[in-house]
Amino acid sequence: MQRFFLALFLITAISFSSTSQNIQSPDKFLGYEIGTQFSRHHQVIDYFKSVAKALPNQVKMEKYGETYERRPLYLTYISSEENIKNLESIRENNLKNAGLVNGNATNPEIAIVWLSYNVHGNEASSTEAAMLTLYKLLTEKQDWLKNTLVIIDPCINPDGRDRYVNWFNETASQPYDIDQQASEHNEPWPGGRPNHYLFDLNRDWAWASQIESASRLKAYNKWMPHIHVDFHEQGINEPYYFAPAAEPFHEIISDFQRDFQTEIGQNHAKYFDKEGWLFFTRERFDLFYPSYGDTYPTYMGAIGMTYEQGGHGRAGLGILNDEGHVLTLVERLTHHTTTGLSTIEIASKNAKRLNDEFGKFFDNSDLKYKSYVLSGNTDKIESLKNLLSKHDIKFENASDRKVSGYNYSTGKQGSLNTDSNTLVVHTNQPKGKMVKVLFEPNAKLTDSLTYDITAWSMPYAYGLDAVASTSKISSNSTVEGKMPTMLPDAYGYVSDWNSMKDAKFLAALLKADFRVRFTEKPFSSNSKTFDRGSLIITKGDNAQFENMQTKLNELTKKHNKTLSVINSGFSQTTPDIGSPDIKLINKQKIAVLSGEGTSSLSYGAIWHFFEQQLKYPITSINTDNLSRTNLDKYNILIMPSGYYGRILNENNMKDLKDWVRSGGKVIAIDAALRSFAGKEGFGLKYKKKEEDENLESNKLTPYAERERQYTNNMITGAIFKSKIDNTHPMAFGYENDYFTLKLGNAAYSLLDRGYNVGHIADTKVFSGFVGQNALNNLDNTLVFGEERMGSGSFIYMVDNPLFRSFWENGKLFLVNSIFFVNNNAFEL
Repeated sequence: MQRFFLALFLITAISFSSTSQNIQSPDKFLGYEIGTQFSRHHQVIDYFKSVAKALPNQVKMEKYGETYERRPLYLTYISSEENIKNLESIRENNLKNAGLVNGNATNPEIAIVWLSYNVHGNEASSTEAAMLTLYKLLTEKQDWLKNTLVIIDPCINPDGRDRYVNWFNETASQPYDIDQQASEHNEPWPGGRPNHYLFDLNRDWAWASQIESASRLKAYNKWMPHIHVDFHEQGINEPYYFAPAAEPFHEIISDFQRDFQTEIGQNHAKYFDKEGWLFFTRERFDLFYPSYGDTYPTYMGAIGMTYEQGGHGRAGLGILNDEGHVLTLVERLTHHTTTGLSTIEIASKNAKRLNDEFGKFFDNSDLKYKSYVLSGNTDKIESLKNLLSKHDIKFENASDRKVSGYNYSTGKQGSLNTDSNTLVVHTNQPKGKMVKVLFEPNAKLTDSLTYDITAWSMPYAYGLDAVASTSKISSNSTVEGKMPTMLPDAYGYVSDWNSMKDAKFLAALLKADFRVRFTEKPFSSNSKTFDRGSLIITKGDNAQFENMQTKLNELTKKHNKTLSVINSGFSQTTPDIGSPDIKLINKQKIAVLSGEGTSSLSYGAIWHFFEQQLKYPITSINTDNLSRTNLDKYNILIMPSGYYGRILNENNMKDLKDWVRSGGKVIAIDAALRSFAGKEGFGLKYKKKEEDENLESNKLTPYAERERQYTNNMITGAIFKSKIDNTHPMAFGYENDYFTLKLGNAAYSLLDRGYNVGHIADTKVFSGFVGQNALNNLDNTLVFGEERMGSGSFIYMVDNPLFRSFWENGKLFLVNSIFFVNNNAFEL
């Protein structure tokens, strides 16, 4: 027997030795000690490929997408030979355990751990750690792989990472400079954190607006891991954060998910304590907003966690922090490697338990609301269906009936009449908890000190009437929409104006050189009434085309757009088609400010909106070049949220006003309004805050309570109902009410001169957290407005309709502002 164990030991030792010899270390492969330089994305992928080539029976790579800048996105699967051979069976068995595919799971005992690195491009230590983790896992930790499948995404955000790495490599001193004031520790705008379109990919998991997120979700939902870790970095003076997370926790998070986070954290602490490394837990990073790399997996049944290493984009290869410690890249990646391996270790020790608890998570019988019922514009419903499909969430259509429950529009019990186009999303499906998170009217908040927005409910975001029912509503499989029929020869054609689908169609028409009109007043023709904003394409306006009808049919087919036919310019009810109230739409030339002073996130949302959604050209103007930019080449200047005090000096402000007086339009979004509020010549004013009755007592608030006391002045992403003047061109296509997502406590008085297109008349909070002082100051405040100056306009958007690209119902306000508002302004 002793001889048998000796032989077994020798075989194992030879196996480990062989593995070590087959695989090059990151140091040897890269040609430098890992952590002494930043590796470019292609070098990282090449290293993973070399390991996969050396150990094809244990390592498998899969390309799951490409970034906007055409960098590849890869997953790497690492496990024992037996598990890699049965990879597809393991995947299917896991989905059966969750009820996501038909059939009974067969003794699921393989833990699935997914490690995601470098979602923020300038938090660059984690991708370096991914290489070392892979190497150590295969050369030192083979035992863990017998019952654990590890999935590594070495770089979620290659475009942002290479932006940072290339800048650092071009900028840094040799040897590196540890002085915080050195250039290598101060990134220029926009920094490496976001992706190509300057989106924060760690806020995009649920909305999947970016190609990286959408591609990743396809792979993630194909696997549904038991543990998911998102590796990050924080400020240079912070040590290391790991789970358990801080409050608030969303109420759907199970006791096991809470408790197992603690077990994982205690395992990490064992290694950190041994080395004397500092760390903290249960602070700052909560589990509430659903679009993070920790919360999204958590709401999909996993143990979702964020790990934060001190460093961020400031740290470079080494920096002297405020505590006198030289924080190096080697140290940072070592910490991340340690927690990554520790996570795999505890998963391996608890593989059976993880599988059992994962299966239990998908029992949704105790959820309060059984069905969410949504009615409204067909295009908006289709847009919501597209989002749900990205998450593999099932939906159906209602039958004709009246449904009772919580009415989103009134914020109390009510009813909704349904028809065959009404959307129904049930919670008795495996992903029912995610349905609850996305659709619940007002998520339960246990602590007002939270890391992000506190409201996101889909019916409000998509502008749909909705009821949440405590009873399951009868429904049927969805019916595919009909393709548009060929247009007959006619005097003209009319398109409705209600949604982004209509806006995209208009942009396509203008780019194809169609001359398009819109109506400022309702009219009737061919026994059909057309509302304000309806688009009119006449044969007479488009005589430049040899076969206008054929060209228009091509566009309607491409955009799946059904048009109404009108046979005469003589309307049944005025205005007639030739009326001054039916105006020709200018083919607008749009400039957008970018660069220092602008919010990179706000600019990126605008950039993405025009290029990837509306598909209409814009010109980006760097703020440093504004004073020498000839604005006469443009009709419209969009100012993203930002701080423009440095840019809008006296001369530049005068030039801007003169351009507007000549017919230009400025669209100011969010914080950009501060450039005009209270300034000479502008009617935009800050709302004067009422005296706080508790002002004196607040002065005596203890130091330890000041942060919490300040929440009285905060709005952390809350939903309000605003009143809309839908006779104004900025609000064409909207009803009288619009649910707005308010992101901060900025409050502006109603315009004395100009148009108050949207305002808050009732401060009822429909969803999210609002401090009492901030709430008191919102009554009768501006949401959207227009102020004329000469022949042009300043358009004010207090609430950003493009925020993170998920507030779908707000986007038409921006399109209206561009093409409809003050349409008498000059055409180039």
